[in-house]
Amino acid sequence: MTGNNGNKMDLKSKNEITTLGALKKSGYQPRSIKQEIRENLIHKIKNGESVFEGVVGYDTTVIPDVERALLAKHNILLLGLRGQAKTRIARQMTALLDEYMPVVAGSEINDDPLDPISRFSKDLIAEKGDDTPVEWVHRSARFVEKLATPDVTVADLIGDIDPIKAATLKLPYSDERVIHFGLLPRAHRSIFVINELPDLQPRIQVGLFNILQEGDVQIRGFKMRLPLDIQFLFTANPEDYTNRGSIVTPLKDRIGSQILTHYPRDIEDAKKITKQEARLNENRPEIKVPETIFNLIERVGFIARDSDMVDENSGVSARMPISGYENIISAVERRMFKNNETSSTVRLADVYAMIPAITGKIELVYEGEQEGPYQVAVDLIGEAIKEEFKTYVPDPAEAFDGDPHFVELRAWFSTGHIVELENDVNDKDFERALNEVPYLDEIVFDYIDQPQDRIFWKEFILHALSEYNVLNKEVWDGHMNFNDLLANMLDDLDE
Repeated sequence: MTGNNGNKMDLKSKNEITTLGALKKSGYQPRSIKQEIRENLIHKIKNGESVFEGVVGYDTTVIPDVERALLAKHNILLLGLRGQAKTRIARQMTALLDEYMPVVAGSEINDDPLDPISRFSKDLIAEKGDDTPVEWVHRSARFVEKLATPDVTVADLIGDIDPIKAATLKLPYSDERVIHFGLLPRAHRSIFVINELPDLQPRIQVGLFNILQEGDVQIRGFKMRLPLDIQFLFTANPEDYTNRGSIVTPLKDRIGSQILTHYPRDIEDAKKITKQEARLNENRPEIKVPETIFNLIERVGFIARDSDMVDENSGVSARMPISGYENIISAVERRMFKNNETSSTVRLADVYAMIPAITGKIELVYEGEQEGPYQVAVDLIGEAIKEEFKTYVPDPAEAFDGDPHFVELRAWFSTGHIVELENDVNDKDFERALNEVPYLDEIVFDYIDQPQDRIFWKEFILHALSEYNVLNKEVWDGHMNFNDLLANMLDDLDE
């Protein structure tokens, strides 16, 4: 820990400083939490240190805004759709606090020994003077987080009279010592986060006015001033403004900086987030994941955010591709366990295992509801396959009609050949089925640079052809058939 006088206090010093007198001799001087955060942030910026580890895609947008707000000693509102790392940013702000903070021993509200604000600490210091015991609080304990819900009361946040305390101490209700402090007083000299602020009832939001502007609170009409020192950080979702509530204007006016968050701007950032956040079993079998699988997973999210079937006001959380990736790995594990295999590669068909993650994390507009969430999810995956295919075959229409290998492959299917792939079949039988299809090897080596996962790319080509309506794809009971589109249409006419 470093005080504002530049005097360093290490763990040894902390263990030695146990009284107010020793604290005074150390040269410690009080400072506000916002000044503390500002000084520590300046130190990190000058030394090129990162404050918000694991927050991807915000290096030139959100993070600079947050740092500027902290340098300005502002309370902050992070405004953005779900799954945009708002809570992660809030929790990592503790890295900007001193490692240890001195408090009056026994204080409920983290009283600074040299600047106490509670009756308890003032009386104790008046009684014991320099012998007043001092305790040290680690920065991890200086973070208070509250989810705003409609049932939150003023008593929860600020405090109320405690009849049991009054009876125990034999004090009248007019004595401030009978007060039970709420979350805000207990967060004195700490970071206080209120998530989903619009869900807080307006009358409760009004209760925050004084603490934000004047830095004090009143409890049950007591004529007492409690000058709390708190770094506030609020989070909110724009969707909440219409669906559940809003932030009252005077409260917004008292929040120094409103910072807009956003979803990843490109596929590469999105992949980093998914790989970083996915919770995979450490003891899972050996599973190889082609990079194209990650591309497809993220493309589904990007396409969904622009889809006419998905409510854009609700957003598509970054948790969707994370859950989708976890589902895909689980699908491969399940197949491996059934076939007693020790290693395998993700197949393109495994991508459809992410459908439950899609349907559970997107809000559909009326047209989407009519289409049905399952079909919308299938269509999103199909569009992702088409987009990924175009990164290898930029002009599919020209390739399908002009590339001799594609032409010969289509001719092979037109003679009545059918390729049947079973989801849970073992890798050897799966590979055998794909190797029986002619011209796929030539197409893969013509268009895919360094195709190490040859079987994966063969399957990828078949799925892409079906999405571009060159082939017909039929799915049922864990099976997938690829056949000639025209022949299938004629069969339907015969029926």
